[in-house]
Amino acid sequence: MTQTVFIDGAAGTTGLEIAERLAGRSEFSLLAIDDTRRKDAGARREALNDADFVILCLPDDAARDAVAMIGNDRTRVIDASTAHRVAPGWVYGFPEVSGHDAVANAARVSNPGCYSTGFIALIAPLVRAGLLPADWPYACNAVSGYSGGGKALIERFEQDCDIAWRGYALGLGHKHVPEMQARCGLSIAPLFSPSVIPAHRGMAVDVQLPLAAMRNAAAPGALRAALADFYAASPIVVMGEAPTDGEMLLRASDAGDDRIELFVFANADGSQARLVARLDNLGKGASGACVQNLNIMAGLPETAGLRL
Repeated sequence: MTQTVFIDGAAGTTGLEIAERLAGRSEFSLLAIDDTRRKDAGARREALNDADFVILCLPDDAARDAVAMIGNDRTRVIDASTAHRVAPGWVYGFPEVSGHDAVANAARVSNPGCYSTGFIALIAPLVRAGLLPADWPYACNAVSGYSGGGKALIERFEQDCDIAWRGYALGLGHKHVPEMQARCGLSIAPLFSPSVIPAHRGMAVDVQLPLAAMRNAAAPGALRAALADFYAASPIVVMGEAPTDGEMLLRASDAGDDRIELFVFANADGSQARLVARLDNLGKGASGACVQNLNIMAGLPETAGLRL
């Protein structure tokens, strides 16, 4: 049976990519508001309540307002904003970490942040297994393509070709930090340093570990084995192989896909390690994750419509 989907905020980058992935799929029918009623609050409320699934691609306050407009217990919601990622009553939409059954049975799912996806994929299983301490002050550096910053940042990068690197959140208050801490079970908020590079899409998340100084930290080989075992059944989260030339690249020409690759690098004596996640910020970091969660909630194969 065809199920209806309303993308609220369909004109943004994430919404457009979700619609593209759903186009032509017989399992779903997209609801849309007529252009003549686009600014009609009543039309929006009607669509929010008529749909079997609502995907919110909105700023945080608008996402909260949209949820408040839903007056039935039938419509199920996936929120791609930050608004509900640590909110009570919402299931965190990282099925490989939160559990597929939790997502499948949820009425309200919060889609993870792009940076958060990389950090949580690396750290959460290892802390959960006791291989890394929960009380360590983790530091994380990450770079992303500019498409994750919305229309204004996309326009800025595409018009100002002289920007080579953009560091931001310099006050150490990035909006992804609360979910990174909560979903990894950390007692100390991680020190997170994000930046943007002149590429439309792509992301690398890098967590540095001084293992010799960490209480009860496992050796690099054990960390890699644990991650490989934790994600062994996943077609989306995969272990990458160490590059033979000693370098890792993000290319501006990459088309992107919906997988995430995890790497464990270490020095010769195993006293230091780097955990690195490489993903598409618009794939597993946004639209691809939304479609994966939608598939699971609708009882369909989780990889349907994904780019793997």
